Amino acid sequence: MQEHRYDVVIVGAGGAGMRAAIEAGPRARTAVLTKLYPTRSHTGAAQGGMCAALANVEEDNWEWHTFDTVKGGDYLADQDAVEIMAKEAIDAVLDLEKMGLPFNRTPEGKIDQRRFGGHTRDHGKALVRRSCYAADRT
Repeated sequence: MQEHRYDVVIVGAGGAGMRAAIEAGPRARTAVLTKLYPTRSHTGAAQGGMCAALANVEEDNWEWHTFDTVKGGDYLADQDAVEIMAKEAIDAVLDLEKMGLPFNRTPEGKIDQRRFGGHTRDHGKALVRRSCYAADRT
C-alpha cells in the first residue's frame, strides 16, 4: 500500500473546503478529499448568495448580521463565533472579489446585493439586501 503524508487534509470541496485549500496550499502539504468535482458542490449549485453586511445597496452592518444569524439559529449558535463570522464576512467577500469571483454589480460597479430570508436591519425592523451573488449561483 502506498503511503501519503500531508500537513493538512481537507474533507470536502465546497466553498469552505476550497477556501481552506487556497489558504493552506502555499504554507503546507495539503490534500483535498472530495467525492465530487469542486464546481459540482452544493456551493456552486446553490442559489441565494453569501451574506455580508457590505452596505453597497442600503444601510447594513455586522451587528445586524450577527443578530439575524443568532435569531435564525433559534439562539443555539455560539454567539461569539457568529459575531466573528459576521465581522469577517465583509473581508471574505472582498477577498473572493479580488480572486476574480464574478459578482453581479450595481450601476456604480459595486458588488450587488439582494434580499434573502431572515436578513433585516435595525434588529428586525425592516428587510435588508445582504446577499452577495453571482447570477443565479452562490
